[in-house]
Amino acid sequence: MSERLRRAWQHRGALAWLLWPLAQLHGALVRLRRWLYAHRWLASERLPVPVIVIGNVVAGGSGKTPIAIALAQHLRANGWHPGVISRGYGRAMDDCRAVLPGSTAAEVGDEPLLIARRVRVPVFVAPRRADAGRALLAAHPATDILLCDDGLQHLALARDLELCVFSDSGAGNGWLLPAGPLREPWPRAVDAVLYRGTPPAGASPAFAVQRSLADHAIAASGKSVALSSLAGQPLHALAGIAEPEAFFAMLRARGLTLAHAQALPDHHDFDSWQSPSGMRYPLICTEKDAIKLWPRHPDALAVPLQTSLAPAFLDWLDTHLASLSSRHGPQTA
Repeated sequence: MSERLRRAWQHRGALAWLLWPLAQLHGALVRLRRWLYAHRWLASERLPVPVIVIGNVVAGGSGKTPIAIALAQHLRANGWHPGVISRGYGRAMDDCRAVLPGSTAAEVGDEPLLIARRVRVPVFVAPRRADAGRALLAAHPATDILLCDDGLQHLALARDLELCVFSDSGAGNGWLLPAGPLREPWPRAVDAVLYRGTPPAGASPAFAVQRSLADHAIAASGKSVALSSLAGQPLHALAGIAEPEAFFAMLRARGLTLAHAQALPDHHDFDSWQSPSGMRYPLICTEKDAIKLWPRHPDALAVPLQTSLAPAFLDWLDTHLASLSSRHGPQTA
């Protein structure tokens, strides 16, 4: 049913029209909730450091986490001390906790764990992002800016910048859930849009994002394996991400032979996953999958997805960060 809905969300066909009345109810609830926050019937908590929310208005993944990683790397390179907060989608707990080197995806979520390992900045997860932010700042007082991975609709956390991310699918048929993919009406005001494919409608500044594969894979031991060394041998590729076919296409474009390409649901936990009977090809996957796959299949190779942010966007961001720094106080040296 979910796959049928995803197809229906790309055009205004019979199924979308059938669900349209429910979408109107959804829209009314979204507008009421935003009104309650705007008129302070519901409270938004402001943290003592700038907060940048990286989110989307479309159900499902859009590439937010790779952008959060790229932003954290840019901030560190420019003298900031970033931390990352997240709900930790898919985890089994609902507490507030730090993402530690020994954490598991079941405890903290696969995406926060990937961010912590890739960027090595403080990462905390909690259902209420403000709780995660306060705990992070208490544990790491040198932190002078927070990135919220997801949370565009989490209005309980006040934010200084909103970045809305779109994948190649854009806004689909432009309708709200469940008749379309939108969590809230679009276009709406955000500080900037980051997109792949065609720029979405709206008046906000929009910047293209480029996504590519690294030229190497990573083994569970941390050893790098050149992708070129894998050319010519059949591989078993798997992906439990929002756009698995895009990952498979990028592998093929790098000259790799996929004897089997297995698409799994986004955030798949791999607890019961087994290689198909008789399949003895080397496993290749994304880093997000490897975090959950390596404890059971340490032979898998993970290929990092790299996101390139446009220089024009980074200039735009640095200009806004200078303004935020002056409002919140000087950066920690």
